[in-house]
Amino acid sequence: MKKSCAALIPYVLVLAVDFYLLPLLMVGTGTAMLLMLFVMPLAAFITALACGMRRGFFLLLPAAAFVLFLPTIFIYYNASAWVYAAAYAIIVLAGNCAGRIFYGKR
Repeated sequence: MKKSCAALIPYVLVLAVDFYLLPLLMVGTGTAMLLMLFVMPLAAFITALACGMRRGFFLLLPAAAFVLFLPTIFIYYNASAWVYAAAYAIIVLAGNCAGRIFYGKR
């Protein structure tokens, strides 16, 4: 069965909420560090894990995470946060690979 990019839409929307709405909760340095280093990567990993478990491996999901995070650098952060785009792409790739392991075992 041919995989469709339309199957990625719910997961990309969750990543968009993760990257664009959660930073609005940052009111201080403590909450910013908690969100950037724990909550947002965990949400991205769980989203990618769910995608891998339900749809299999999609290489476009980490690419989408990378591209989705890039505009947030200019909206919420500064130029030093570009490394987070690569980090979130790697986290999403790991989650998608881990979910793929359980894809055929349903």
